[in-house]
Amino acid sequence: MCGFILVNGTDAVDEVGGVLPGSVPPFALELGLALLVLLAGWYLSKLAVRLTGRTVARRIDRPSVTRTVLRGVRLSVLLFTVIVVASILGVGDTEILLSVTVISAVIAVVLAPLVGSLINGVFVLADRPYEIGDMIEVTDEGHRGFVEDITIRYTKIFTLQNTFIVIPNSEIQQRDVINYSAEDERTRLSVEFEVTYESDLEAARQAAERAARGVDNVISGGPDIRIGSARYPAAPRCVIREHADDGIILELFFWVTHPYRQLADKSAVQRAVRDRFADLDVEFAYPHRHHVFDGNSGVARMAVGDLERDRPSAGPAVDPGDDVQDAGEQ
Repeated sequence: MCGFILVNGTDAVDEVGGVLPGSVPPFALELGLALLVLLAGWYLSKLAVRLTGRTVARRIDRPSVTRTVLRGVRLSVLLFTVIVVASILGVGDTEILLSVTVISAVIAVVLAPLVGSLINGVFVLADRPYEIGDMIEVTDEGHRGFVEDITIRYTKIFTLQNTFIVIPNSEIQQRDVINYSAEDERTRLSVEFEVTYESDLEAARQAAERAARGVDNVISGGPDIRIGSARYPAAPRCVIREHADDGIILELFFWVTHPYRQLADKSAVQRAVRDRFADLDVEFAYPHRHHVFDGNSGVARMAVGDLERDRPSAGPAVDPGDDVQDAGEQ
């Protein structure tokens, strides 16, 4: 009984052992191994970035280049993983060469703008027109904000309206970009206002300069600020811009320590100037119109009072033409 069972059990084991290996196709085993290698490569790429990140950051002081190098490290590990997976799946050198040729043709025909962005991204990283964290403005579009990220393909800007703008490097290279925090964050701003011709001009200029000095974030004085070969006073300075039709246009120049709140700084300066002018013999100008009548202007009749009360109840009809004629005779 026991021997029979043993024999049958042995036969069953041999039968199962003969069925299981043959029931799993070799391609399925290769595919499973390839997936495991792919997952391991994905994890190793992240680990490589984590291990080399500090070393690269110490040697490269530019965040944009550091991120690009780390992306290259991760891409290299992933590319090596893809090659290993291809060898596991039995993809030969001829097939790889054919795949590369087909991919190159697709890139040349369909992805030409992307290649242009990659090339321009290299120039952006090399020329250093801006860096991550800088405040820039794209003048033709009016976008202003902080550079959030710089890649080989695009530049991401975090605008002051709390939105993201992604601009391809091929486009941003052709636009005018203002960098407010390239080297020195001190920025020169100006506001214009117009005073009447009857105002005390010198008192208005001095009051405007004193008003700007008392505003936060405005540089009140100190050494001259050098821009290229020229030097400009650090203290606020008010100059005469133009003698206009309605008054004298004054322009107040002042420096701010940070360019991040330009509209708020301008508003604070204008409010301070208005408060100063309220205590002086200075008046803001606005359009006036004076009507002058001379000897050739004729005579106009004018009555002041309640028309309903002064209107006669009855009387002969008066021709309006008679009034015009009488006025002409006088």
